[in-house]
Amino acid sequence: MLTVWGPVRSSVLHLPVRRACSGVIHRRPPAPGLTYAAPPPLVGLHRSGGRRCLSCVKTLPGVGTLSGVGTLSGVRCLSGVGGSSNSNSGGDVAGVAGVPGVAGADGWYSSLSDSAPVHLCEHFLVSVQQASGLPWWLSIVVATLSVRTLITLPLAAYQLVIISKVEALQVEISDLAKRLRYEVSVRARERGWTEKQSRFQFQKNLRRLISELYIRDNCHPFKASVLVWVQLPLWVSLSLALRNLSLDQSARQAELAVGGALWFPDLTAPDSTWIIPICLGLTNLLVVEVFSLQRVATSRFHRLVLNSIRGFSVLMIPIAATVPSSMALYWFTSSLVGFSHNLLLRSPAIHKILRLQTQRSESPYRDLLSAFIAKYRK
Repeated sequence: MLTVWGPVRSSVLHLPVRRACSGVIHRRPPAPGLTYAAPPPLVGLHRSGGRRCLSCVKTLPGVGTLSGVGTLSGVRCLSGVGGSSNSNSGGDVAGVAGVPGVAGADGWYSSLSDSAPVHLCEHFLVSVQQASGLPWWLSIVVATLSVRTLITLPLAAYQLVIISKVEALQVEISDLAKRLRYEVSVRARERGWTEKQSRFQFQKNLRRLISELYIRDNCHPFKASVLVWVQLPLWVSLSLALRNLSLDQSARQAELAVGGALWFPDLTAPDSTWIIPICLGLTNLLVVEVFSLQRVATSRFHRLVLNSIRGFSVLMIPIAATVPSSMALYWFTSSLVGFSHNLLLRSPAIHKILRLQTQRSESPYRDLLSAFIAKYRK
């Protein structure tokens, strides 16, 4: 917007106005024997409160009025240019909806909060509350526990099976890579390949062999990301559904306003004590730290990702303090249930049920506690 408005403003304000001023204000008397012809009036130049104002410049295509630029990339109104000092001059401002960035974000958010998945989650939350007869805060906890247990827990178990199969293939992939490297070196001497050509042939054939192994064992690593593609849209839809129920002027909002407990009696208002937001941030950080302890050696990229998630977990604290308590309660409950599911999937009994191919520790919780203490005692 700045790159477009800059040249337009200079061409509108500077060039025509300076010509008009040179003919009107700095007029010199004509020389003897000569007649002076007044310059033609500038279109749209009129008096307003003793001053001359530019109300309309019709010669510049795309600019309807200077006090309201109607067709310039969505900028509806620019108040105060006409020079009027009246208090109602600000009334011509069209509002934030006219600014392209804000208008686009507002339209995107409105369409998302009014989408079919969000309305489906609203009906689900209302149905759980009506069927159970529980207060709204406990109904939100029950609904979150149900969704995380019935939908995301099986997907998390499936993700664990895929990761276990991929880990079991690493030994076979390492042996194939050694044999392939020898074969490529022999073929390179026979055909006179350069080092770059040999490297290209090695990488191309290694990718083909690894892909065949993934197909054989039905464990392509992309299948491990199914949990993210389901959990993230579900989390967003439930969050927006709770926001709609908390802020819309309806009977549900009145029920949520008295459906809280303890220090958050009103679920439509933010948690002023910051207890739920702080608990949310601590739980998310705990989940990140437990995940980081699963890896013995981490690369620079993994450390960057972990630090980014840590920063986002801290950022969620002030965000949760500004949204309705119903949303913050859902976020905290979801993180807490996810953490408990993470611990559950470490159990040796669950590993036997899933028939994981890689060897796991028989005392995972003791090992986790020891690794946690050893990491933070340094």
